[in-house]
This record gives sequence, C-alpha cells and structure tokens, in this order.
Amino acid sequence: MKKDVLVPRETMAITMLNQKELATDSFFESHCWEKLKSLVFCAVLWTGHNQEEAKFIKATSFDFLENDEIIKEIEADYEFIRQKLVTQGFESLTGKDGKWIQARTKGAGHGTTSRAFYARKELVKIIFGV
Repeated sequence: MKKDVLVPRETMAITMLNQKELATDSFFESHCWEKLKSLVFCAVLWTGHNQEEAKFIKATSFDFLENDEIIKEIEADYEFIRQKLVTQGFESLTGKDGKWIQARTKGAGHGTTSRAFYARKELVKIIFGV
C-alpha cells in the first residue's frame, strides 16, 4: 500500500502454459481464458521484515466479457504470443511480450524452462479498481 492505496507489487500468475494447447487453441478456447473468467482475486497485505504476517484486504472477481475492449486487447496479446510460439519456438517467449498478459518463465532459479501466463501489474490494478 502506498498512501492508503492498494498498489500491486508483482505480476499475478494466471495458469501454466502448455505448448501444444497454445499452438492449437484460440484465445476463447484456451485454458488461459477459462482461468481468467473464473478467478476470484484476493488482495493480501504482507508485513514484517520477512513478510511474516498477512492481512486480507479485498476479494473481487472481474467480469470479463468477450466483447469488452480490454478482453480484445488480452486476446491480441494471447494471439501474438501464440504466433510467436508457432513461428519462433517456445524458447522465444519472454516477459516482454504482451500489453496485459505475458508468457514468461515460472519456477525457482535461472535456467527454468517452464512458462506460465501472468497478468501484468497494470491489469491487476484494473481488476482491483485502483
């Protein structure tokens, strides 16, 4: 929180990325879409030197409608990432791709090869109305 305003500090994992599904499934057929439209989002404030305590702040859902402008932009992000996978390969996917969602490495340490879809901090702000 900054000046009593909720500010996301990190991106939010949506779902793991499956290469075969990403290569074949359009956005509205994807696991990413299924997760986004059904998630319940919870904001938690971690405090203490090593984030030893947590305080529940807010829970919300986000009504993602297929014709909303933001969904069209998320769909464009997904399709860009999908085309990049098909034309350049799995290793080409980075956190730099996408305005609202990104496909980047997930897991501890450098050299991990698994990827997941993440909501960028800006999308998290919209979801929580900040």
